[in-house]
Amino acid sequence: MKNERIFLSSPDVTQLEEDALVRAIRSGWIAPLGPEVDAFEQELAEYCGRKYAVVLSSGTAALHLGLLGLGVRPGDLVLTSSMTFAATTNAITYTGAEPIFVDCDESGNMDPDLLEAAFVELANEAKVVKAVVPVDLLGKVVQHEKIKKIADKYGAVVFSDAAESLGATLDGKSAAAYGVAAAVSFNGNKIMTTSGGGALLTDDKDIADKVRYLATQARQPVVHYEHTDVGYNYRLSNILAALGRAQLSRLGNMIESRRQHRIFYRELFAGVAGVQIFGEPSGVDGGDTVDNFWLTSILIDKEVAGFSSEELRLSLNSENIESRPLWKPMHLQPVFEKYRSFQNGVGQRLFETGLSLPSGSVLDEKSMDRIATTIRQFLERQNAS
Repeated sequence: MKNERIFLSSPDVTQLEEDALVRAIRSGWIAPLGPEVDAFEQELAEYCGRKYAVVLSSGTAALHLGLLGLGVRPGDLVLTSSMTFAATTNAITYTGAEPIFVDCDESGNMDPDLLEAAFVELANEAKVVKAVVPVDLLGKVVQHEKIKKIADKYGAVVFSDAAESLGATLDGKSAAAYGVAAAVSFNGNKIMTTSGGGALLTDDKDIADKVRYLATQARQPVVHYEHTDVGYNYRLSNILAALGRAQLSRLGNMIESRRQHRIFYRELFAGVAGVQIFGEPSGVDGGDTVDNFWLTSILIDKEVAGFSSEELRLSLNSENIESRPLWKPMHLQPVFEKYRSFQNGVGQRLFETGLSLPSGSVLDEKSMDRIATTIRQFLERQNAS
C-alpha cells in the first residue's frame, strides 16, 4: 500500500476555521462582501501596520489592481524581480506595461546593486521607469531601504510583492508595511489561506479606494448600473473572509511550527558536505530581518555533495513526498524571454541547485520522521556508491 502523500505546504485548518465558516453561513451573508469582509480588512490592516486593506480574490488580483491604482499604464516600464513565481510578471503584463527583470543576490531577493545598474542604463537611454516591484522570496523581506532610495532617485514608486512573506518583518515592521502599497496572498499553499484570496495593503486612501472600486466591477454610486471605467470581479467573499479571520488569529503559531521545521532540516543536513539550508533557522539575518519560514529550501552543490537536487527530489517523490525546485527565473521562461533583463547568474544557479522541502505547519511528527528516514536512506546510498 502506497504511503499517504506528504505535500510541500498543505493548508492548516482546525475547528476554529470550521466554526468561522458556519458563523458566516448562518449570518445570511452568503453573497460577496459583508461584515466578515469588513472585519477581516480591519484586522489585517492592523496586523500589517497599514491604514487600509482591501481583500481580494487572489494575490494576483492585488498585484494587478495595485499597479492600476499606482497609475501604471500601457507602455510603462516596470522593474521587477526575476527570481519569483509568474504571477508578478503576469500582473504587470495585464496592465499593458513592460516588465524588465532584475536578478537576485545570494538571498534570492532582488539585487539592489543590479537594480541601480538597470536604472542607470535605462536613464542613459532616456527611458523612464514607472515602478519597481520587488518580491520577497520564500518569506524573506527584500532590502527595502536600499531599493526605495534607488527608486526615489529616479522618480519610481515601489510596490512590494509580499505574497510569500506575510508574518515576516524587517526592522520590526511587517513585510506588507513597505512600499507605497503591498500585495499579499492567501493561496492554498501559503502560510495562511482563504482557499484562494489575497489583499492590497496601503496607507494611501486614494489607492485603497481605487482598488476597491475597480474590484467591484467599477460600479458608479447610483441606483442603476453605471460604468465609466473597465472593472473587475476581484472581491473576496464574506465566507472566505471568515476563514481568513480565523487563520490570521493563528498565524503566529503556524509561523512557529514552520520555524521548527527549519531547525529540523538544519540538524538533518548538518555535516552533509555540499548542502546548505537556504535561510537561517532563527529567522534573523544580521539582526534586522525575520523570516516567516513559508518554505524551507536547501542548496546542493553537486560537485561537493556527489548528488543533485533533482536526484534527491526523485528519491523523495518515490516515497510520495513532495519537494520542488526553487522558482525558475522569469528571464528564462519562454513566455517572457522577449523582455529585457539584467542578470548576474545567481537566479539561474539557485534554480539549478535549490530544492524546497515539505514545510507546512500541519506536518506532524510522524510525517517529519518519514521525511527524515527517506533523506537519511538516500544519503546512505550516495555514500555507499
